[in-house]
Amino acid sequence: MLDIKYLRSNPDLVQAANRAKNFDVDIAQLLLVDSKMRALLQQIEGLQTQRNQLSQGFTSAGAEAERKQLKSAVANVKQSMDTLQAEYDELKKNFLDLMLQVAQPARLDVPLGKDDRENVELRRWGKTPVFSFPCEDHSSIGRRLQMIDFERGVKLSGSRSYVLRGEGALLEQALLQFAYRFLLERGYTPFSVPVLVNEAAMEGTGYFPVGREQAYFIEKDKMALVGTAEVPLSSLHAGEVLAKKDLPLRYMAQSTCFRREAGTYGKDTKGLYRVHQFQKVEMVVIAPADDQESDRLHDELLTNAELILQALGLPYRVVYVCTGDLGQGQVKKHDIETWMPSREAYGETNSCSSFQDFQARRLNIRYRDEEGKLHTAYTLNNTALATPRLILAILENYQRADGRVEIPECLRPYLRGKTHFG
Repeated sequence: MLDIKYLRSNPDLVQAANRAKNFDVDIAQLLLVDSKMRALLQQIEGLQTQRNQLSQGFTSAGAEAERKQLKSAVANVKQSMDTLQAEYDELKKNFLDLMLQVAQPARLDVPLGKDDRENVELRRWGKTPVFSFPCEDHSSIGRRLQMIDFERGVKLSGSRSYVLRGEGALLEQALLQFAYRFLLERGYTPFSVPVLVNEAAMEGTGYFPVGREQAYFIEKDKMALVGTAEVPLSSLHAGEVLAKKDLPLRYMAQSTCFRREAGTYGKDTKGLYRVHQFQKVEMVVIAPADDQESDRLHDELLTNAELILQALGLPYRVVYVCTGDLGQGQVKKHDIETWMPSREAYGETNSCSSFQDFQARRLNIRYRDEEGKLHTAYTLNNTALATPRLILAILENYQRADGRVEIPECLRPYLRGKTHFG
């Protein structure tokens, strides 16, 4: 959520920034509601002052008639206050609804663009494999080696579902354990967090109301299944005041993630690329409100993910995400896309995002500096590793002519020294 003072001072900038992000928000209407609210609040405060003055008159009132007149005047003022308060409360609800729709402006150096086709490639790492034999896609390999069972996954949960079995399940665990240990060695505090959270956590992190259609929501309990551990990790300190000396906080969590993939009907319906449920290790940082420090931490998160992919030996590229492909709260984002032979393209596997104070303002996460002054914190996050697309990439990039799949060296200690699947 933006600071309303900033929005009042920069309405044209915010309106243009929302258009650049493809968010349809009427800033003029929002500011009109804000203006009406402030005017009503002044009236309510004026009536409150009047009511207090009338009430004080009771102490000096002598005759019963005078007291009765004062009592009637106080009642009339209260009735007017109640009417205005009801109007104010309705306006405030409308105001908050509008504020939750407003996107945070992107940084000035973020490339302008309509969608992911206009993201800017920054660099590539690794060589894409050239096969001397007809290569298979991961679905075929997974079935043949009895590592993935798509049919029984669909039987259990419908489309975009799968079952990892045998060495497929072991590969998933090896990936998760490797990423977990990698981050532990870099000072990240591990958490085991709920994946079923309340609406406040989803709203606070920016997944509600924008993006609500992507979540699995349990209406009876007003709870949602998260699409990333970013939600509970970022919400841990909601409503708290932290000490600047303790920042930045580097957190990590492994969790199951759930996504409806709304709006992708008929797209990537087969295989592991776009699924409803998966495992992920997420990194979250809560930082002081310092742009330079935030940039440094963003680079740290991005480097962590790159080092994991380099250890796995998977070719990838890093892109700077354009305005039209940014989320509501992101001021900048870098995607890492890993090479996937069957697609003959790089596919997104990691997203590194900086939010500045967007999430923390919604969550009311503040910190007190050395002088005792309160500030709203900054938040950042990145995927350390999500399993389905990396299983896809490993099976396809590491397939060999004899039908086996070579295991990346960094994973072998988690697979009892095994060198190949199959």
